[in-house]
Amino acid sequence: MKNEANEMYSLIVSSPWRNAYWFARMLLNGDKYGGIGTKKERQLLELSVRLEAILTQESLSAQEKIEICKNSLSKAFSELFKPNTKGCLPALLLAEDVSAEFDTIEDIIVFIVSVKYIVSSMNTAMAAVPSNDSAFCHETARIILDTLGETGIGKVISTWDNLGVKGCLDVERSLVVSEFTKLRNILKSTALTRNENEENIVLTAFVQEFERRLGQKRKNRAGNSLEDVSTFLFDYYNFTSYPKPDHFQTDIEVDKWFKCKDGWTIGISCKRTLRERWKQVSSADSHALSRYKIKEIWHLTTFDKDLSDDKITMLGQQRQVFYLNENTERYKSASSHVGMKDYVRPLSQFIADIRKEQGGLFNLRKVEI
Repeated sequence: MKNEANEMYSLIVSSPWRNAYWFARMLLNGDKYGGIGTKKERQLLELSVRLEAILTQESLSAQEKIEICKNSLSKAFSELFKPNTKGCLPALLLAEDVSAEFDTIEDIIVFIVSVKYIVSSMNTAMAAVPSNDSAFCHETARIILDTLGETGIGKVISTWDNLGVKGCLDVERSLVVSEFTKLRNILKSTALTRNENEENIVLTAFVQEFERRLGQKRKNRAGNSLEDVSTFLFDYYNFTSYPKPDHFQTDIEVDKWFKCKDGWTIGISCKRTLRERWKQVSSADSHALSRYKIKEIWHLTTFDKDLSDDKITMLGQQRQVFYLNENTERYKSASSHVGMKDYVRPLSQFIADIRKEQGGLFNLRKVEI
């Protein structure tokens, strides 16, 4: 196995197509080179056309083509930004580092392929990747509530994350397969690569960098989906939300606020696990809540295994309530314990409790206005 790995490493480093990945990575590197591959894609494509035109000139020797391509690249990159602006130095550094890799005509061809068929194709595909996965959740959640009524609230909240994550991953997967297939067909039809190993080097360069960018997008999506469930529920049941109480500066992060019939306010915090907000929520003590006429903070969580007895009792004493799936061991244990039962409630009771606090007697969702 080790010998096979060494042999593959030797094949990669000895091939000019090794830079298919590195050129793409350099063009997309935002920290060192300013992310020119995404910010200046049009200019890069124009540059790739000029480089192709230079390489087709039969009157030029190979060395002359290389030098002219280097100068063309340096000039193009120097014109991407105005002198002494933020993007100027990273662009000049990128031009220097890319030019240093132009030792042969094939190196320039690899750069052109990286721009046209890896970076540009990837940018187009990335535009189709969802930035927010809530769209995949809404319709299914609506059907659940239409079918099961308020007792289905727990199922909506517990499945919300899975619906969004799977929907987005399905889109990502289809894009990867589609763009991979296009690139493979281009390589075969143009005969750019000389053998299967070189073709694989290019294809895996695309997939590796594409997956890195998809991972960043997933990270940006993470945490947003469950917070959207409170908005969905308020819209579905025609509840009115309100802004954060004036001058309330405590670090606790609340996703939704609503007014009670007595004029006080309740905040709703939605998170997969309390671990992510533990320090924040513990800072909102009972005195701070009373100062701003906040009656309680309600927590909707889908993963309750990290809810220790200490967390429930400590936060419960600060007028914070946990809505949990009534089928979990954590809820069954806490709801039957004399020291914790006042601080936990079943998710199926959530809508009824909002309606009770607001003074509503029936579901207004179906009422025609």
